[in-house]
Amino acid sequence: MSEYKPDELRGHTYDGIEEYDNRLPNWWLFLLYGSCIFALGYWLVFHTFKIVDLPLAKYDKEMIAAAEAQLARMSEGGMTDESLILMSTMPETVADGKQLFTTYCVVCHLDQGQGLVGPNLTDRYWLHGGRPSDILRTINDGVLAKGMAAWGGQLGPTRVQKLTAYVVSIKNTDVTGKAPEGEPETADDEAADEATAEVETGNG
Repeated sequence: MSEYKPDELRGHTYDGIEEYDNRLPNWWLFLLYGSCIFALGYWLVFHTFKIVDLPLAKYDKEMIAAAEAQLARMSEGGMTDESLILMSTMPETVADGKQLFTTYCVVCHLDQGQGLVGPNLTDRYWLHGGRPSDILRTINDGVLAKGMAAWGGQLGPTRVQKLTAYVVSIKNTDVTGKAPEGEPETADDEAADEATAEVETGNG
């Protein structure tokens, strides 16, 4: 049995309050130091070295993988409005398409697609159709009479599809730029695009 030691004061006073020199219980210290070690390990694993994905990042990867698998199934019968809209919701695909747009398209359409020589791609007016399949055809086949090159032969099918996905992702964002040209999409066309996007991304 250990010898009883009376409580000792630490010898200083703050605002009339004195503090006893008592050692904290081992269980309390264990929880404190354990929590500190766990927090450090968590930070290193999840944030610094990113050995393990955070739950949200893991969820995003699973959703992208599911979208890619669905796109692969849809693409077996050729590219459709639905598959192109699905591609426009996939961040990596859109990023690749944006890079292609920056390389090949900004001369005529500027950096945000607001139009210069070519039309504004962000409004609701389209010279050759605003459905995703129309956009794909225009990029792939070109419109030589309007000075629009046929990019299909130079870029190949995969890159044309990614470029289309990017253009689909910026349509109807209404960036201020060149005055509208062509015909507006009908309300039915816009509603069909929105409904398809909701279904394909699992929001419908």
